[in-house]
Amino acid sequence: MTPWFRRSAHLLVALASLSLAAPAAAQDAAAAEELFNRGLADMQAGRYESGCKMLAESEQLDPQPGTLFTLAMCESQWGQIATAVTQLGNYLAWVDRMTPALRARQGDRPKAAREERDRLAPRVPRLSLSLQDGAPPGTVVKRDGSAMGPAALGVALPVNPGVHLVSTQAPGGPLWEQTVAIAEGETKALTLEVKEAMAPTPSIPAPPAPAPAQPPTAEAGSQRDAPRPLAVPDEAAAPGGRRALVYVAGGVGAAGLLAGGILGALALDKKSVVDEHCGSRIQASDEKACDATGNKAAQSGGTMALMSTLGFGVGLAGLGAAAVLYWTEPKPAGPATGAAPRWLRASVLQAGPTGAVLGAQGTF
Repeated sequence: MTPWFRRSAHLLVALASLSLAAPAAAQDAAAAEELFNRGLADMQAGRYESGCKMLAESEQLDPQPGTLFTLAMCESQWGQIATAVTQLGNYLAWVDRMTPALRARQGDRPKAAREERDRLAPRVPRLSLSLQDGAPPGTVVKRDGSAMGPAALGVALPVNPGVHLVSTQAPGGPLWEQTVAIAEGETKALTLEVKEAMAPTPSIPAPPAPAPAQPPTAEAGSQRDAPRPLAVPDEAAAPGGRRALVYVAGGVGAAGLLAGGILGALALDKKSVVDEHCGSRIQASDEKACDATGNKAAQSGGTMALMSTLGFGVGLAGLGAAAVLYWTEPKPAGPATGAAPRWLRASVLQAGPTGAVLGAQGTF
């Protein structure tokens, strides 16, 4: 049976303090002793997570070979086999540095440590992390919150079984994270994604300042006094021009045809009702005689048929108007043709007591 204690004897404490490390402060040693006892109790009760954490804190406050050995065995029973193998190796290295007298006081713990390390080593999983090709220089790679140096990338490193969180972050870029699960004895290689920083939005140059106004000249004054031609807007480009009328007429035509089709279908449906409730179907001698249902269907069917006819008429008229407007629309002259802009000038050609004659001239 392996004894679970921090010190093998008071002499061991004195010798270990002189040969291996400086003596811990009295309060740290007391705290370490208390944490060791509580951690050992939790470990023996099967509460490995809390027990191992208290043993690790005790070892940090007052390093002792017995504490390190107990911590390694706790990590093994908790399932943290990669950590356990490392701690067992540290304990055996410590024992190798002891004097024969101190080593003898360790009893069978070195043997138990070697056997446990040899048993766990083949079961330790290994995880290799690599960056994708073209990753920006300075990209930070972390595993379970700890940064990994460039030399550690691409190397299958021992990890504890379970789920691990890996992340990458390029300089100035967003964080990318992924979880990876690995079992005992498994080896995995993972290529990590890197999200690069977004390119800055290009600034929009300010519009140029308007040219300063020139003072009016005598020639400009005479031109200002002369009658100015009325500008005729380009109907193809100006809002509300002929092109807009084409769209409106076409839309009205399409709506009319749609309404005519729907009403026509409803009228046909009413006709079938009339056929079922008029004439010989109701044992009447007059073929035009109908019961109440037939009369109601005949009236509504007639109305729908009339509305359908009107809808088709409006639709055809609208589409025809749109076609005429489109094909007769004047085409604006391009800058390459050298065509003069459109203009219109109105004037009074003749006036008298009985009336006046108006005239207009311009280019279209």
